[in-house]
Amino acid sequence: MNIYRGCVHGCIYCDSRSSCYNFDHPFEDIGVKRNAPQLLDSALRSKRKKCMIGTGSMCDPYMPIEHKTGLMRECLEVIDKHGFGAAVLTKSASVLRDTGLFCSINEKAKCVVQMTLTTDDDELCRIIEPCVSVTSERFNALMKLKEAGIPTVVWLSPLLPFINDTEKNILGILEKCREAQVKGIVCFGMGLTLRDGNREYFYNALDRHFPGLKQKYIAVYGNSYEVSSPNERRLMAIFHEYCEKYSIIHDTEKCFGYLKELPEKYVQMSFFDT
Repeated sequence: MNIYRGCVHGCIYCDSRSSCYNFDHPFEDIGVKRNAPQLLDSALRSKRKKCMIGTGSMCDPYMPIEHKTGLMRECLEVIDKHGFGAAVLTKSASVLRDTGLFCSINEKAKCVVQMTLTTDDDELCRIIEPCVSVTSERFNALMKLKEAGIPTVVWLSPLLPFINDTEKNILGILEKCREAQVKGIVCFGMGLTLRDGNREYFYNALDRHFPGLKQKYIAVYGNSYEVSSPNERRLMAIFHEYCEKYSIIHDTEKCFGYLKELPEKYVQMSFFDT
């Protein structure tokens, strides 16, 4: 479920800017799907089997425009009404606005809030993710969701080579995850992906904020799609070891399995109801 198209967060690494997604207008010019709640209501009414409804993978549902439209809240109300589950991905502390709805959905089915964390440093966060809640604000949101009984998952991605791919940064984020008692951490590796469209935007940002670093990327990676940290093997070992120690789900497939599954008691109830 994508309620909006485009984004104003300005993250310098954003894959959604890639040419393959065929944006025919400026990425910051947000497309609003005003009939999203009605379309969702119709779709869920016709579904015979309950499932988790995901949102936020392409465009953040809690951008500033959401405060004007309220479309995400309306969609959550539809999900709650029909007894479906929800898996929400965001970088915004504004997600806390809908805590009450998350609790209602979680009581009937299951609700998981996912939060992206890339750096433990708020100042660096303001550079690489300039128009979104800084890390400390997102961490505060995770803590409040924990207090409300809402399960959470963190996306540890991307890690930018020569910028935030350090042991100190990884351990700082992992400590926050442990304190917030997140269920799992999605990590595809220590690095990022660069395609036509987002590569140019990323390199322009490097020129503005990290002079000389673009030339290093070109020398090391050329036009590679997968841009892995030189420290990847060591950092991934630290990541897996930490998660094992504190019983945090860290296998990517298991994380996605957790996000997709509904509680067994709910599945059985739905079966007998039909």
